[in-house]
Amino acid sequence: MPDTLDRPTAAAPSTLPGAAIIRRIRGMIFSALGTALVYSMIGAASRGGCVGGSAADGFMEVNGSPADITPTCVQLNLRPSAIVFVAIAVTVIVAITLVLRPARTEASALRIIDRAVVVMIAGTLVWAALTMVSFFAIPLDPPSPGEPFMIPFTLGHVEVDLTP
Repeated sequence: MPDTLDRPTAAAPSTLPGAAIIRRIRGMIFSALGTALVYSMIGAASRGGCVGGSAADGFMEVNGSPADITPTCVQLNLRPSAIVFVAIAVTVIVAITLVLRPARTEASALRIIDRAVVVMIAGTLVWAALTMVSFFAIPLDPPSPGEPFMIPFTLGHVEVDLTP
């Protein structure tokens, strides 16, 4: 093979202008995808319980005494909030937009991308923690007949299933 081909080795970094920024943006996109995947797994939860029932049928109250009413079961399912996925995408878009502004140096562009990754991951973890705290603070007491099941403010999507 002629020696006229001038190729860098595969391990050598690209000499393309802005290659470091492009690599960092690629890393930010992988971080965004990983953060979204992890949030979709840790942003889901489920809990439930039943109260009431007939003592003749063997149903007991929570305190252990025989129950005189039909049992009512409450099942709560928490699903990840779409707001987090939108926030991750907006963070990536804003970071790329800020990098493309005129008069940016390579160092300032890399700092913007690194900060965007930190904000994205930290924001998602804080949101997930607050969501779990608010979800597990929801009381499982079933409502009285004819009353709706009230859910206090939560940061996730909660589905309620009431079964008599």
